[in-house]
Amino acid sequence: MLVRSARWLTLGLLALCLSPALWAEDSLLGPLDNTTSDGERQVRGVLRAHNHAVISSELAGRIVEMPYSDGQSFAKGDLLARFDCSAYQAQLNAAQAAARATREELNHNKQLAALNSVGRFEVALAEARQAQAQAETQVYQVQVKRCSVTAPFAGNVVRRRAQPHESVASGTPLLEVVDNNTLEIYLLVPSSWLSRLQPGQTFDFIPDETGHPLVAKIKRLGARIDEGSQTLLLIGSLPENAKGLLAGMSGTARFQASP
Repeated sequence: MLVRSARWLTLGLLALCLSPALWAEDSLLGPLDNTTSDGERQVRGVLRAHNHAVISSELAGRIVEMPYSDGQSFAKGDLLARFDCSAYQAQLNAAQAAARATREELNHNKQLAALNSVGRFEVALAEARQAQAQAETQVYQVQVKRCSVTAPFAGNVVRRRAQPHESVASGTPLLEVVDNNTLEIYLLVPSSWLSRLQPGQTFDFIPDETGHPLVAKIKRLGARIDEGSQTLLLIGSLPENAKGLLAGMSGTARFQASP
């Protein structure tokens, strides 16, 4: 029995030692409260882009063009992907022809109605057919528009999820993009700091990759305190002259001791 107990104790200690490797991304925001000898408080944080997206296909089709590769920059509105649109364009042409035919039919029936040659029912029926043809035309116009995927904001390609000449289904991820000009600092601070924190308050943030201190500001605080860890989310803004920073960088935030 003593041997079995010792074995379970050893396994328990081993699991405790390995558990940090299983933490989620928010573990990069710790340690949570590291107070220096002069009373300065430090926490870990990461940079995240406010504009970040995984762009997916809105229709099924074959990709014929993807101008940007991993790491390349683009402007807002630039073409990111283009699909083979011949089938959708043909459907749109047919719908537009049907809409023209129903419009001519409606005009003809209105002329006959003015001469009392047809009744109001025929005119109303022609109006309904024209409305249906116009609605079908709008549907195909939307599909043709979706054949070209444009950039929702200026940024960089993080990773291609698909390649030209591939046929993809609707909803397939195409590109992961990020705007590194919209970076924010994400921190998890102890909830006991809440009374000493307010938007506009400054603090120092030192990215590990650059080592250069930056004067940041508290932009906003989280909406709730995590019950388990007793931590609060804090989002900070970087100075306008901050350069060479990328999403995913981590660093140390330093808050001055309270007077």
